[in-house]
Amino acid sequence: MRQEIILYKRKECHLCDNALELLRRLQNEHDFTLKLVDIEENDDLEEKYGLYIPVVEIDGEVIQFGQIDEHVIRIRLQKK
Repeated sequence: MRQEIILYKRKECHLCDNALELLRRLQNEHDFTLKLVDIEENDDLEEKYGLYIPVVEIDGEVIQFGQIDEHVIRIRLQKK
């Protein structure tokens, strides 16, 4: 089954831009869908993730937030 990654982000966020670039690069190596969610469009998500963005969730599990580490994401993608 194809893995799904959700990147919770907001506009004009340097860390979010870096995380998106990293995930797009990893998409060349791994088969996963990438969904982008702008937390500013949802009050509940803004409250939940506002201080933590970017947040990377893989198959419903939050893997990392803030400064995203490529090695950690890569290891998690290889587990499936």
